[in-house]
Amino acid sequence: MSSFSNPHYMYLFELKNGKKKLAYGQSPEDALDILSLRLTPEEMDQILRDKYTKISQRHLQEYIHVLG
Repeated sequence: MSSFSNPHYMYLFELKNGKKKLAYGQSPEDALDILSLRLTPEEMDQILRDKYTKISQRHLQEYIHVLG
């Protein structure tokens, strides 16, 4: 199956330290699952799972300063 039939989006999840973590997936839950594959449990604990913003790749440059 082509990945084009299942669109993916970019999400900025808020962190407890005030920064944001960029994630990519079909949904916020999917994006968190993908993040959990590359982050430690301690790093995942810093993510506020219900506080996120869906962004487009076109506007990613506007958020570079808040990434943590």
